[in-house]
Amino acid sequence: MNEVSFRDKDVLVMKLLHYFITEKGYNPIILRGVDNEIWLENMDAPYRIIRINTGYIHNKEQYDFDMFKTKKIISRIKLKTFSFSLNTLSLFMDLGEDVELLSNNIINCVKVKDEKDIKLSKEITEAYPDIKDKLTFNEKGVELFAKITNDINKKNMKDAKEAEEVFKEKTPYVTYALLIINIIIFILMYIIGDGSEDINTLVNFGALAKDLVFNGEYYRLITSAFIHIGVIHLIFNMYALYILGKDIESYFGSIKYTFIYLTSALIGSLLSLVFMTDYSVSAGASGAIFGLMGSLLYFGYNYRVTLNNSITKQILPIIFLNLLIGFTSSGINNYAHIGGLLGGYIASMVVGVKYKTKKSEQINGAIVLILLILFLIYMSFFKN
Repeated sequence: MNEVSFRDKDVLVMKLLHYFITEKGYNPIILRGVDNEIWLENMDAPYRIIRINTGYIHNKEQYDFDMFKTKKIISRIKLKTFSFSLNTLSLFMDLGEDVELLSNNIINCVKVKDEKDIKLSKEITEAYPDIKDKLTFNEKGVELFAKITNDINKKNMKDAKEAEEVFKEKTPYVTYALLIINIIIFILMYIIGDGSEDINTLVNFGALAKDLVFNGEYYRLITSAFIHIGVIHLIFNMYALYILGKDIESYFGSIKYTFIYLTSALIGSLLSLVFMTDYSVSAGASGAIFGLMGSLLYFGYNYRVTLNNSITKQILPIIFLNLLIGFTSSGINNYAHIGGLLGGYIASMVVGVKYKTKKSEQINGAIVLILLILFLIYMSFFKN
């Protein structure tokens, strides 16, 4: 039986893939119409994009075209991942002797003919100081190929299992409870009150009234999110709560979801107080619902590669459209919407997205949330 052999370049590429995927958490990027190139992404790594070019670049014209094509692909990835900057490491495995590599502030180009080039490259070793040791294997030939393939498959299976756990649909018990509470309160406003459009009834049930909050009725900052003015207001908000709530609760879990919802309602109410007149009344779950939009934005950003271009084509347009409606229509408390949106995003950072958010980011989110609440309290209760 003949022994199977591999070219030195192919072996080095396999080792690099093994290192970046299994050691540094990079994931392959699927690009159509791209030959002799391997693209990897990790939005939390020193280089967000790793590009391995295995094709032969034999002159300056080919290299210039390759750089032009690379910049175009990076621009496409920016749009899909909602990223403003994608620092890229481009590794050339087969480069002509007369071709001079030119790096810029976005793309660092490195010629990698053998492992010695990797160890001598400042661009690579400063970002990945352990790469020198991680490219050493005891296996050779087919055994090396089998080990690398097996390790990469294990990593991919682990990632797939984690994604399946996060995206698996779960029963949204808290969302159902919120829907029931809102509907029951709305019905009670007609049974024991004078209806959902009566000012006294709204106030009695806990609507946001600036003078009453200033007199110590702080519970209105939360209770106002469970009261609605008119059946259309209720139907619109409950539909939005059901659509958004069941997904956010599934992604984050019931406890974290409850924190996000109530925090969004609180921030929305506090920002409303800053701009409300003394005797005006505000009510509705829309601040908390905008918080769910902010939460979805944060979740989508963390899973932007998995969700492709959903942020730019679905999530952001919905947010902008709803804010635009709020600014152009009378009788809508858009400050509650903006506050809820901001509160939902920050609250989501505090609780974190499973397998994605780092502890340091959660701590930063908690600090920002506390400072924001204190600032809004100052602007509402002391500045005014």
